[in-house]
Amino acid sequence: MLKILGGGARDCDGVTRRSFLQAGILGVGGLTLPDLLRLRASGMASNASTERSVILFWLSGGPGHMETWDPKPEAPDGFRGPFGAISTRLPGVQFGELMPENARRADRLAIVRTVNHGSGDHTKGNHWMLTGFEGPAFNAADNKVQRRPAMGSAVARLIGERKPGIPPYVAVPHLRGGTDNFFHYAAYLGGGANPFIVESDPNDPKFRVRNLQRPGELSMARLQDRRTLLETLDAQRRWAEPALGDLDDHYGRAFDMLAGKAVANAFDIASEPDTLRDRYGRHTFGQSALVARRLVESGVPFVTVNCVPWDHHGTGNQLKTEEGARQLIPPLDMAIGALLDDLIDRGLYDSTLIVAMGEFGRTPRMNKDAGRDHWGRTFSVLFGCGSMQMGQIIGRSSARGETVVDRPVSPQDVCATIYHHLGIDSRHVVFEDRTRRPVPLIETGEPIQELIG
Repeated sequence: MLKILGGGARDCDGVTRRSFLQAGILGVGGLTLPDLLRLRASGMASNASTERSVILFWLSGGPGHMETWDPKPEAPDGFRGPFGAISTRLPGVQFGELMPENARRADRLAIVRTVNHGSGDHTKGNHWMLTGFEGPAFNAADNKVQRRPAMGSAVARLIGERKPGIPPYVAVPHLRGGTDNFFHYAAYLGGGANPFIVESDPNDPKFRVRNLQRPGELSMARLQDRRTLLETLDAQRRWAEPALGDLDDHYGRAFDMLAGKAVANAFDIASEPDTLRDRYGRHTFGQSALVARRLVESGVPFVTVNCVPWDHHGTGNQLKTEEGARQLIPPLDMAIGALLDDLIDRGLYDSTLIVAMGEFGRTPRMNKDAGRDHWGRTFSVLFGCGSMQMGQIIGRSSARGETVVDRPVSPQDVCATIYHHLGIDSRHVVFEDRTRRPVPLIETGEPIQELIG
């Protein structure tokens, strides 16, 4: 297990980002990689012991547990919803009828049906599930202020780059959309632990990663000239800001990403056979999952596949439960199924953990507009990993899907399980926040024992 006392990485945006702008560096095709990769070397867990990775399907808005992994076909009208349930590879276990690919692979998956935090607040819930800690309320003045680092950012800080020029935390296709989808970032760990965001749809025939593009007129020689200029300017400023002494290494990583081929190759989804791309599904969910597989294969330890939006109240411009489920569940189901098979075929399923979750579930009782509202008292999270104990359902919700009957699981337990897979003993990792106060990565959560054996 990795145990580290990490000093807080200082976010130097006020000084260094301006330096990059003055040097003309950020004008390179919108390049923001130096800022992205500004990790203090002292905070890198350079001797992390595994090559394990995580792919998080983030379902912002909150998928209905009764339409996905915890259907209640025997519940009364007004609760069971518009869909039936189907049998899975596990005797006596059913999933929602729109998830046949998950059902066929249930022996390779584990579903925790009793994750809970009790809140129906999107803002609190997003922060809770992405960091392990309750977030600010929706109507609070600081409702967009991230209090703790997202899991991906903590991984970026602790594990860092495994290969030169390959970022440790990537989001595909973007981190926009969803409801209160704010908290994927580094907080007090500094900008260098933020995700590298693709900002392009892999299902688009013109897909390209914008931050990896050089303008045609900018040769590598001219780019190297700009790098040299930046180094000269930084050398002149170091007397005033000692933290700038680390910038050469961080800018070097960004230069490697732009100049090298490793990252470009990782995103080269067009090189995949059409038959495989078809199995993932010719939609954003499927092609983003395929990019995620290419990224973990290239050495990225944490990838977020942003699958949105799942907030289906049936009111205003929001979809009804049936409409939203038919639109989003089949592509998610297809993407997870194809990813699982692909990882197994490539010998990566033991080292890669698949997680699918949102910030909460939906109300067991349908509302008057044929939608479901917010529900944090019990909801489902999917895990898939060949080195964990698969083929099981953990926890049991009540007959109408309202409450936990047995085996409650907290957001911190979920996060601790993800960290455990990566070799991070999260209860013994301490960072410093912006006030230099020591803050534990996880306070009370424990890895889910049924999964880790």
